[in-house]
Amino acid sequence: MSDIITLKTLSEELKIDPREARERLRAAVSDAKANPELAKARKPRTPWQWVKGSKSYSEARSVLAPDKP
Repeated sequence: MSDIITLKTLSEELKIDPREARERLRAAVSDAKANPELAKARKPRTPWQWVKGSKSYSEARSVLAPDKP
């Protein structure tokens, strides 16, 4: 079974407000050229969640905390 990372978990880990995180992610998804995997993985009206280690998870993490690995 793969590990699922939710927005809440990622926000707590990066110490940012979940509301701000959602705003940043929405903006990133709208720019599909810059974040192709994140845009492909996003499904409207579903929770923000990723499989740990996936490309979309890496893109989400880089959007939310560009200075943290």
